[in-house]
Amino acid sequence: MPDFAIRKIAVFAEEIFHDGGKPAAEPRRRAAAMALVKNPFAGGYAAELEAAMDDLKPLGATLTERLIAALGGDLGAIDGYGKGAIVGSAGEIEHGALWHVPGGYAMRERLPKSKAIVPSAMKVGAFGSSLDVPLGHTNAAYVRSHFDAITVSAPDGPRPDEILFCLAMSCGPRIHARMGGLSAGDVKGEDGLR
Repeated sequence: MPDFAIRKIAVFAEEIFHDGGKPAAEPRRRAAAMALVKNPFAGGYAAELEAAMDDLKPLGATLTERLIAALGGDLGAIDGYGKGAIVGSAGEIEHGALWHVPGGYAMRERLPKSKAIVPSAMKVGAFGSSLDVPLGHTNAAYVRSHFDAITVSAPDGPRPDEILFCLAMSCGPRIHARMGGLSAGDVKGEDGLR
């Protein structure tokens, strides 16, 4: 059982009032929760990694709850999500892929109407690297108004033997969204796409 010892958890939340046009009636809210954890696979090659996803499920649940709280606790208002990982330089990109199930499913299990795939980004990065975590609608991947990203970083990590795991959520469409396509109000919620 690998040990992903947590060194630090950080939560970032923001409200976006306008993006060059007039202020919106209601600001768009976005938040990211991230954890810097020890990478038990750093410095070597492990042929089998998949079982370690189970060890990260409690972290996924913890970051999900922190995000929900940061966005005010109203599950019905949260309609966007994404996830990401930055693997320290002694690791490999596949160590970031460990986050797919424990990160994504933790959010999907808590949020109503969450049939859409959770967008994801990962990379191997040096100390202080940033990552643009993609955001998409929770129930329909084709809702263009919710395509977005939130940038995360930790000034003191990831260290070479660490991984920064991140979850992100949002409330509402981009401010001034006007690119057409499927609107959130027209989602059927049958297949995670439309």
